[in-house]
Amino acid sequence: MSTILPSVAILGTGNMGGAILRGLLAPGIEAESIRVTTRSAASAHTLRASGVEAKSLEEDSDANAWALETARLVVLGVKPYQIVELLGEISSQAHPDAVMVSVAAGITIPTMEKVWPGALVRAMPNTPSGVGKGVTGMSIGTTVSPEQSREVENLFGTVGEVLVIAEEQINALSSLSGSGPAYVYFFMEKFLEVAGELGFSPDQAEVMIRGTFVGALALLEQSGQAPHELREAVTSPQGTTEAALNVYAAADLPSIIRQASAAAIARAQELAGD
Repeated sequence: MSTILPSVAILGTGNMGGAILRGLLAPGIEAESIRVTTRSAASAHTLRASGVEAKSLEEDSDANAWALETARLVVLGVKPYQIVELLGEISSQAHPDAVMVSVAAGITIPTMEKVWPGALVRAMPNTPSGVGKGVTGMSIGTTVSPEQSREVENLFGTVGEVLVIAEEQINALSSLSGSGPAYVYFFMEKFLEVAGELGFSPDQAEVMIRGTFVGALALLEQSGQAPHELREAVTSPQGTTEAALNVYAAADLPSIIRQASAAAIARAQELAGD
């Protein structure tokens, strides 16, 4: 079944803006139109070469106004410090019924509402959105209609799973799923280091560790079992896996995860000026 979306503008095609664009271009996704703006002429040229309607601010200072002409969903794909300025610039150019969707960390809906009186959604996707395996938390502004909310949910549904949450939960979600891929990669890095210390070549370590992580997640997805069930299936009583897990338990890994999450939440609040 196709997902049908209204006209979309993406202002900025960095990691998140680019991931959303790839989702919109996937088979089974239909949008009335898609217009994209970039900072550089080179990136706009690359997009046009792939069949995307794109203009750069480097070549055309009115590129954003062009993208907004028909847009009903507007993805703000710029850096957090640029969000308020961008909203101020485009507030008179966008259709009054357009929904502004920010994917910037730290900038709250009340802050954005000071310069854009219309519908606002704050969303926090993660980088696996680039391969259609993302998790996005989205919070709805006070003037967003149920239909607009569904349209934004469908937009992020093109790149993975979507959770509609209160804005008060956005920073907590970001500390887990938003930053979560980095934690997984960090853990993998440390496994690779230990593999090298145990005498494996870099190529051998790469095959072993990457394969283990990818395989474990594939098994989790396909089996339908909970993580603790799969862990228990590997953990023989008084065996080697149990011995290793006891070390993690002694290090109080849950407490470390809580501390890391709290640090990420505190930084997000600093960015918001809370």
